[in-house]
Amino acid sequence: MQSIAAYIFAAIAEIAGCFAFWAWLRSGKSIWWIVPGIASLVVFAWLLTKVDAEFAGRAYAAYGGVYITASVLWMWVVERSSPDRWDVTGLMVCLLGAGIILFAPR
Repeated sequence: MQSIAAYIFAAIAEIAGCFAFWAWLRSGKSIWWIVPGIASLVVFAWLLTKVDAEFAGRAYAAYGGVYITASVLWMWVVERSSPDRWDVTGLMVCLLGAGIILFAPR
């Protein structure tokens, strides 16, 4: 359960951090947007170390599905662009893969 929470909060932190750079470089916002962006990316990296996985690569691979899901939700909620059926299908496939990687018996 701790891993799932770490993944969810890591995804929020990563997307928020990357969005801060997007806002500065693509949307004409102030350069000061990168200050919380960098802080958010530091929190993201720290949170991934809290995932219960034997190997970093496995933790990062499983995180990919969570990140894709969070990205589609960000697009929908923050950017107000509704996901289409292909977005939803793709994220379901990714979540299935992430679940297999993270929860497979070893």
